[in-house]
Amino acid sequence: MGGGDPRTARGRAAWRVLVPATLLGAGVLFSTSHETAQGTDLRPGRLAELADLVEESQDQVARQEEIAGRLREDVAVRRAALASGSSSVAGETLRGDALLAPAGLTPVRGPGVVVTLDDAPRPADGEEAASDNPDDLVVHQQDVQSVLNALWAGGAEAVTVMGDRVISTSGVRCVGNTLLVNGRLVGPPFVLAGVGDVAGMRAALAVEPGVALYQRYVAAYGLSYDVRTEADLRMPAYDGPLDLPHVTSEEGAARSGTSSSSSSPSSASSSAPASRGPRSTGTAQP
Repeated sequence: MGGGDPRTARGRAAWRVLVPATLLGAGVLFSTSHETAQGTDLRPGRLAELADLVEESQDQVARQEEIAGRLREDVAVRRAALASGSSSVAGETLRGDALLAPAGLTPVRGPGVVVTLDDAPRPADGEEAASDNPDDLVVHQQDVQSVLNALWAGGAEAVTVMGDRVISTSGVRCVGNTLLVNGRLVGPPFVLAGVGDVAGMRAALAVEPGVALYQRYVAAYGLSYDVRTEADLRMPAYDGPLDLPHVTSEEGAARSGTSSSSSSPSSASSSAPASRGPRSTGTAQP
C-alpha cells in the first residue's frame, strides 16, 4: 500500500507554515517592545520599592510647598501695594490680618509642654517580645490624637506635631507604621508640643482617657511616654492648604460604618490593658 496517510502529510505541511509564522510574530513583538521601552521597564510599578515611592511623593510635596510659598509672598506684596492706594482695601486687609493669629497663620512663641511618644524597644537577639501582638508594641494614631486633644483642651494657643504646625483642619492619619501629618510622613518617636497654659495642658493630659489608656500600654509593654515643660518654645506659622475636605451623605454613611473607635479604660480587664485596636483615621480638633 503506497503513499501514506494524507492527513499526516497535511499536518506536517501545516506545521511547516505555522512554526515560521509564529517565530516571525514573536520577533516582531520583541522588536516592538524594545523600541517602545527604549531601555526602560514597561511595567514601572512592578519592581518599585515602597520606600522609593514614599520618598518621591515627599519630594513632590516639598516642591509644591516651595511653589506655594513663593505664590503667597507674591500675593502679600500685591496686597500691600493695593492697600497703599486704597483706604477700603487697607481696611479689609487689617480685618483679615486680625484673623491670622487665631487661624494659626502666624508664628507663636512662649512657654509650653512637649510630649514624646515612642514604640517599645526591639527585643535583643534571643529574647522574646513583650507581646505576640505587634499592635501592642507601637504608637497608634489614636494615641497621638489623644495627646493633641488634651493639649487643645488644656488651653494650647498653638500645637505642632514633629515641628509642623497643626490647625483645626489638619489631619493626622496612619500610613503603615508611620503617620501622615500635613502631607508629610513621620515616624516614631512622635514629638508633640503646645504653647500656652502649661498647668492647664498638664492637667488635661492627666485626665484624658486616651492618654491614660496609652500609659497602661507603657507600663505593660515598654512603650515610651515623656512630658516636659519648656520655658521658651518657638512654633512656625501654618503654611499648608486651608481647604476644608467634605464628603456627601452617602460617603459619610459608608465611612461611618467602617471607622474604628478606641476603647475606654473602663472596658479593660484586670489582666491586660484595654485593646486600642488598629490605627484609624481622624482629624485633630482644637
